[in-house]
Amino acid sequence: MSAPAPNDHINRVSRDLNLPNRGVAAVLRLLDDGATVPFIARYRKEATGTLDEVQIRAVAERRTALAELDKRRKAVLSAIEEQGKLTDDLRKRLLAAGTRAEVEDLYLPYKRKRSTRASKARDAGLEPLARRIIAQPRDGHPMSEARRFVSSDRGIEDADAALAGARDIVAELFAERPDVRAMVRENCNRYGVLTSKVARTKSAERTPFEQYYDFREPLGRVKSHRFLAVARGEREEVLRVRLEVDEDRLLPRILRHVGLQPRSAWSGQLEEAVRDGFKRLMFPSVEKEVRSAMKEAADLEAVDIFARNLRNLLLLAPLGGQPVVGIDPGLRTGCKCAAVDSTGRYQDTMTIYPARGSDAAERARQDVASFVRRYKPRAVAVGNGTGGRETVTLVREALKAAGSDDVLVLEVNEAGASVYSASDVAREELPDLDITIRGAVSIARRLQDPLAELVKIEPKSIGVGQYQHDVNQPLLRRKLGEVVESCVNHVGVELNTASPALLGHVAGIGPALAGRIVAHRDSNGAFRRRRDLLKVTGLGARTFEQAAGFLRIRDGSDPLDASAVHPERYDLVRRMAKDHGATPADLMGDPARATAIDIRAYIAGDVGEPTLRDIVAELAKPGRDPRKTFEPPKRRDDVQTMDDLRPGMTLEGAVTNVTGFGAFVDIGVKQDGLGHISQLADRFVRDPHEVVAVGDRLTVRVLEVDHQRKRISLTAKTTRK
Repeated sequence: MSAPAPNDHINRVSRDLNLPNRGVAAVLRLLDDGATVPFIARYRKEATGTLDEVQIRAVAERRTALAELDKRRKAVLSAIEEQGKLTDDLRKRLLAAGTRAEVEDLYLPYKRKRSTRASKARDAGLEPLARRIIAQPRDGHPMSEARRFVSSDRGIEDADAALAGARDIVAELFAERPDVRAMVRENCNRYGVLTSKVARTKSAERTPFEQYYDFREPLGRVKSHRFLAVARGEREEVLRVRLEVDEDRLLPRILRHVGLQPRSAWSGQLEEAVRDGFKRLMFPSVEKEVRSAMKEAADLEAVDIFARNLRNLLLLAPLGGQPVVGIDPGLRTGCKCAAVDSTGRYQDTMTIYPARGSDAAERARQDVASFVRRYKPRAVAVGNGTGGRETVTLVREALKAAGSDDVLVLEVNEAGASVYSASDVAREELPDLDITIRGAVSIARRLQDPLAELVKIEPKSIGVGQYQHDVNQPLLRRKLGEVVESCVNHVGVELNTASPALLGHVAGIGPALAGRIVAHRDSNGAFRRRRDLLKVTGLGARTFEQAAGFLRIRDGSDPLDASAVHPERYDLVRRMAKDHGATPADLMGDPARATAIDIRAYIAGDVGEPTLRDIVAELAKPGRDPRKTFEPPKRRDDVQTMDDLRPGMTLEGAVTNVTGFGAFVDIGVKQDGLGHISQLADRFVRDPHEVVAVGDRLTVRVLEVDHQRKRISLTAKTTRK
């Protein structure tokens, strides 16, 4: 448990996020007490003022950032104090610094450095001459005064060498001035231009970075995906990347700021030192800082895009508890078919080889028809990998010939299925099956319940992001983990059928405790009441408080256990029911009776209208799955490959990925098409997420088919221009 949040953190977080001080204080207090974000958002609305999950996580992140800043500030204060150089003014400025950059700027002059040109000049006794340059006096002359510092013993052979050394000292002092660094940093952010050129050794090559071979764009307009692309090109030594500023405009401003006196005989020395310090020391340092900040911002945006896509993918409409046959398509090794029952339990497998000639294809059709007759699935789910589209066609032909047209045949995104197949989770669930069969089982289960199956896979393996391997990996893992946790608790989990992987994401539980819950269930039978969870080894009252409301028990001994009503409110619900001459079971599933309850009569203590409204809504539709109802996609039978596409053709597709520059759409051929951000709506679109999300059905028109680069350009505009 962390230390309580200091008041200055509460005030700063409240101000930075524009959130009520009271709500922020409550969130931080609950987090410090060990509460989880889903629990706080759902069951502590009165305390927080109904802050949602996004706001609660933002509060936690901002407090962490402030704590890290405080830690760094403390280390800097200590380091300067050890040197005996911590003045009251410097302490005051460090304590007032509101950003890491301000703290580091103030610390820079006191950092221990390796030997520099300036330190060598100081050792040679040239600091008094440097001070004369900085002072810009009206008296004296640089050359005549410099002669007094000439000494062969100290390596200063003449006056020019003495002035050069003194300028090195001035250049370093100037480059370390916090006020000047802040000025340059602001100028870079406001007026800087990001440029990239192709490396000479790569100029004749075709690479994915061709559009950046001669690229320049104002820093403030560079989108995250373009910055990450340029950064990757630089890392792969295809591009040379620079940040450019208008030195002719910036340097005169800096010289005025540092006190250049044009009438002083020393002005030329100061100007030369400042220009040298800017080009050699300050600008490379500030450029590195600015690009690092841009990378951080690009990472945040890319991770946010990935997180939004993952959330939409996890919350795709489930087919539900119906039997499914899953097929993992393969041309050389055959198509692995696996039947699962309505609960996702593996039943049987077979392999077909439709790519080995017409006789083999006919045999495959007969085998598929027989397999479907035997296991009576509601749908056949085919992975969308190599050979997927051809397999879909073959299965549809087989079922049509067998009179089984009512069985749905659907393509399912198989990204990450191979990762699952080789995982410890798959080995525990399906220990006796070959890896390829496990993949077919996973494909079938994905159709039944995308959330329950996809939580078994490391989120970044699902492939709904952009530049996911280039961004800060700890940040990516944390954000995607938060998305999975949020989705699982948003939907709720059936306690008696959930896998350990799914249970592990329930608020407060985690992987180890999930394993113990399943082991207890296997040994003692199904849980009859939520309260029985307290019999599980290692599951105490605090964990029960956090988790119970997100767990469901259908047909248990207490009907409220099938709802999202928290056990801490069961007595309240029973009193509400009694006041209306009913039992909780009578109210559950009866919207008319539930919504007739006057919730104002039950406001008391820590129970207010937000909690009471949630309770009534849950009684009206207990345990309701918040996901959309499943609808099979519409496909054109005459579109199987890119060769079948023609400009102007209208198709219905499913959005598979949304990026900063547009949306990728599965239109029934092997290659997804791209709807550029400019083609997603008839109006101007600033962010593709404004108009599309992963899983959306989208009517598109083909603009262009590039067979050489395997690219399909699409538009969702309804107007033709």
